[in-house]
Amino acid sequence: MMILQGIKIERSFAGEALFENINLQVDERDRIAIVGKNGAGKSTLLKILVGEEAPTSGEMIRKKDLSLSYLAQNSRFESENTIYEEMLQVFSGLRQIEKRLRDMEIQMGELVGLELDQLIQAYDHLSEEFRLAGGFTYEADIHAILNGFKFDESMWQMKISALSGGQNTRLSLAKMLLEKPELLVLDEPTNHLDIETIAWLENYLVHYKGALIIVSHDRYFLDKVTTITLDLTATSLERYVGNYSTFVALKEQKLLTEWQNYEKQQKEIAKLEDFVQKNIVRASTTKRAQARRKQLEKMERLDKPSLEQKSAKMTFHSNKSSGNIVLTVEQAAVGYNGEVLSEPIHIDQRKLDAIAIVGPNGIGKTTLLKSIIGQLPFIKGEARFGANVEVGYYDQTQSVLTPSHSVLEELWSAFPTIPEVEIRSRLGAFLFSGDDVKKSISMLSGGEKARVLLAKLSMENNNFLILDEPTNHLDIDSKEVLENALIQYDGTLLFVSHDRYFINRVATKVLELSETGSTLYLGDYDYYLEKKAEQSASVEEPRDLAKTMNSSGASDYQVQKENQKEQRKIARQIEQLETEIDDLENRLAQLQEAMLGTNDVGELTELQKEMDTLMHQQADFMQEWENLTEKLEILASV
Repeated sequence: MMILQGIKIERSFAGEALFENINLQVDERDRIAIVGKNGAGKSTLLKILVGEEAPTSGEMIRKKDLSLSYLAQNSRFESENTIYEEMLQVFSGLRQIEKRLRDMEIQMGELVGLELDQLIQAYDHLSEEFRLAGGFTYEADIHAILNGFKFDESMWQMKISALSGGQNTRLSLAKMLLEKPELLVLDEPTNHLDIETIAWLENYLVHYKGALIIVSHDRYFLDKVTTITLDLTATSLERYVGNYSTFVALKEQKLLTEWQNYEKQQKEIAKLEDFVQKNIVRASTTKRAQARRKQLEKMERLDKPSLEQKSAKMTFHSNKSSGNIVLTVEQAAVGYNGEVLSEPIHIDQRKLDAIAIVGPNGIGKTTLLKSIIGQLPFIKGEARFGANVEVGYYDQTQSVLTPSHSVLEELWSAFPTIPEVEIRSRLGAFLFSGDDVKKSISMLSGGEKARVLLAKLSMENNNFLILDEPTNHLDIDSKEVLENALIQYDGTLLFVSHDRYFINRVATKVLELSETGSTLYLGDYDYYLEKKAEQSASVEEPRDLAKTMNSSGASDYQVQKENQKEQRKIARQIEQLETEIDDLENRLAQLQEAMLGTNDVGELTELQKEMDTLMHQQADFMQEWENLTEKLEILASV
């Protein structure tokens, strides 16, 4: 059933159309993503859809009594309530019913006979209405939503006026989810959220019973939540069935088909025109030429496919190759003023590794990068770089840029011996051309500053790039260009990012930081999630068994026998694994001796390849050994 429709929507400013001829329809349970270039008007279109702005022309049709909630990019609400009081207001109607039920319960003790029967009937009817409206679960819903958005119980009595801008926006979204409108319109809902909270929100929205319209730069989020993608341009809103990744593939195929059809028609037109020109004056062929001319006149000409806005052409390469060992960190601790955030941290990074560092906010990811490059001291341990390693660093704060410089001066001051034409060419590849290069750094947007930093970094030609949130401030198109550039980069990468789509495309390994140190996962972000789920399941399984046994007093002989059987099975697995680990260590020792005893480059390369493979296998075995040991300890404690 349709709940919202836009017909030939246009929005103009000072007589200039931002977009026009926009048609869309939203049905119940639709999950819609609106995408488009920066400046295409996505946020403006959302405001028109929710009624905050009027279209210059066109018609908006909404279902009668449509319940709708809208989250703007920096939504704030003013209130003197506490966090919990504000959430309770969502259920003011339910709470009034609840009060009436309590009052009726008191009255029941004062009435008899027919009046009591009538009251009981009314009570039963109202109680069922209360149940169906979620009256018995609304407090649990409030707790779940607040905890999901990282508002723990210690914060519930805080005044909303005391919250930061980001916290206020998060609370706005939390309140909207509690309201459960028929249509939820969200503009950049993942701003101000960490990865854990975004994952929670994804799961919630996947099961949301209403319709969704979402604008977001978080492509992983869109992939998880949306099933329809609308591509906004100045003259159309094209509909693609599928999530963001499906849209990218479909749009690429569509553009390719349009070009093929256009080029085919152009060849046909050229052929017909050539025939007409050569044969129109000849008596013997003039009728055929006239027929071709009529064919040309009736032909519906295809428009030349638009290449849309120009994209950046980022490239990174190294001037020289590093050794196989790039970075080593052992038994390290990071933090501030003696306070440890994460310990122990281990990194053994090899040439061409692309390692993504993940972990909760505040765990020390940026601190670790700054400690590695020497900007901050390690609380414990140190970082050692391998032979011929040349490091380039991208700082998410953009503090290394000089505000008074122009874009051209910023690069030229760093590379004074490089000709201006070459620097202008590099800036052009990063979308700074003409008078753009004369812009002051202080006047640039966050995305423009990011492109200046990346252009500067690309000119250093380092073989080891350490990047702190490189996709912050970039639009989707620039993110994808950066991803492709880093995938093709001939050096080694270590980076921190909250962009899970970016991690999935670029990373070959994921290093998770926690209070108890670092854990390495030998794959992309999806692989990391899969392994985390497996580990969680392997721990929960014996815990569930332990709970079952404890609840029955562990008196059942059969249950005890099953426990002992499981312990013996795991003990055998651990013993076998320890044997395999010993064999691996012996082989690694042999390889090290062999490498010391030869100068043959080819043989050294082969020995190193085998060693790398065995070391990866050793890391997997050690992780499995830790999981099994923990499982055995839990069973033994029952």
